[in-house]
Amino acid sequence: MEANVRWVLLTALAPLAWGANYYVTHAYLPADRPLWGAALRALPAALLLLALARRRPHGPWWWRSALLGLLNTAAFFVLLYLASQLLPTSTAATVMAASPLAMLLAARVLAGQHPHPAHLAGALAGLAGVALAVLGGTGTPGWAGLAASTGAMLVSSVGYVLSVRWREGADPLAATAWQLGAGALVLLPLAAAVEGAPPPLDTPTLLAFGYTALVATALAFACWFAGLRHLPAGTVGLLGLLNPLAGVLLGAALGGEELGVRQAAGLALVGAGILLGRPRDRPAQPADAVAEGLPGRRVP
Repeated sequence: MEANVRWVLLTALAPLAWGANYYVTHAYLPADRPLWGAALRALPAALLLLALARRRPHGPWWWRSALLGLLNTAAFFVLLYLASQLLPTSTAATVMAASPLAMLLAARVLAGQHPHPAHLAGALAGLAGVALAVLGGTGTPGWAGLAASTGAMLVSSVGYVLSVRWREGADPLAATAWQLGAGALVLLPLAAAVEGAPPPLDTPTLLAFGYTALVATALAFACWFAGLRHLPAGTVGLLGLLNPLAGVLLGAALGGEELGVRQAAGLALVGAGILLGRPRDRPAQPADAVAEGLPGRRVP
């Protein structure tokens, strides 16, 4: 149980960093360069983690890394950048409150995992809480921003479940580095072709990209994928509710967005959802035990 708590705490660092990244992107990064924004987020993180992992993909991990890089890096980063620029911080974060439900559905469809009732109840409570937290917030969200945020939530949910299913033959650090590198290889030529030269980097922009690449990507993704290997997908999905929680709080504290009694009640409901989602009738199964029952599981 103590080891499980350590993995929960480590995994929680990721959604907290991502929640802060909404504000950093919205406030300090260029609004008209989503492809370069995604590329400059992925490339430094990939190079750092590759230097630490010191391993190359092998066997099926070549095509797995390419597919996961397309989902978890290229598509996710571009859509999230667009959502962060087009929506208020709290609103962009809100859509991610549906990610626990999306992860449970993806785990059911792609991996044959039946959702634990506690996970399902916690996901619904968290979704209701974050929706309540942003009612009456400033700004009117546009359809383009909502579509981008929803798309980011969906592609990442599928990618995360596939990351659990394909965990054999690579440690979390190496697998994270490979998919970030694969995504960067897609994003760099696309950004140059569509958006031209990279954006100018003054000091605030450079510091913002540094946070985005090193903290909200290299550190956060390493923690997240490590958690996916040691905790059930439902538990990790519920920890993802800390993402919109951090986004709402930062939007209120730094962005001038409203946080009244109704919003505070919603945030309390999010916290209740995270606590509710921890099954108490049996210990959480590690990813290895869950994977034993996955259909089609084989060692490459």
